[in-house]
Amino acid sequence: MKLYYSPGACSLSPHIVACEAELPIELIKVDLANKLTENGEDFRQLNPNGYVPLLILDDGNQLSEGPAIIQYLADQAPDKKLIPITGTFERYKLQQWLNFISTEIHKGFSPLFNATASETAKELATSILITRLDTVAEHLSSQPYLLGDHFSVADAYLFVTLSWGQYVNIDISRWPALARYAEKISERPAVQKAMKAEGLIE
Repeated sequence: MKLYYSPGACSLSPHIVACEAELPIELIKVDLANKLTENGEDFRQLNPNGYVPLLILDDGNQLSEGPAIIQYLADQAPDKKLIPITGTFERYKLQQWLNFISTEIHKGFSPLFNATASETAKELATSILITRLDTVAEHLSSQPYLLGDHFSVADAYLFVTLSWGQYVNIDISRWPALARYAEKISERPAVQKAMKAEGLIE
């Protein structure tokens, strides 16, 4: 399998999940500014949206949205228990969290990285994002992971989005539960492996 990624972007979550699941993947770096892969390919020919992640399977099939990719990867290694069994209520709870992270947190950060966004727009985005992080912090104040006692693909995704706070002046230390959570996840061997491979840590 090939995973197209950009260091520290949302593509880090499927990279982490692949490492957790011990699945062999070929990493291909994408320059998102120029829409070129490290091999010189026009990335838009592979994904017309021009953003990562993109997963290409050995049979040529493709998946291009992070929440779909991480569920697929986790389902390839059921023994790792990174995702609840399909059809169970817990699976729908996981999908609830993936949707919340994607629409309320991930996209909440987008205006803050947009150089053309006005300060007013960024202030509004920050205030909304803070209320969403309040929700997650309250949830994690009483349990170690989003689904309870076990790490799941949703935690990989949330961890990556939380890491973006350092770039836009949202200090997650204001939420002790989130700070503890992020620190704990950062210490997982698979997370360390993925972050080292992307050059995010030494």
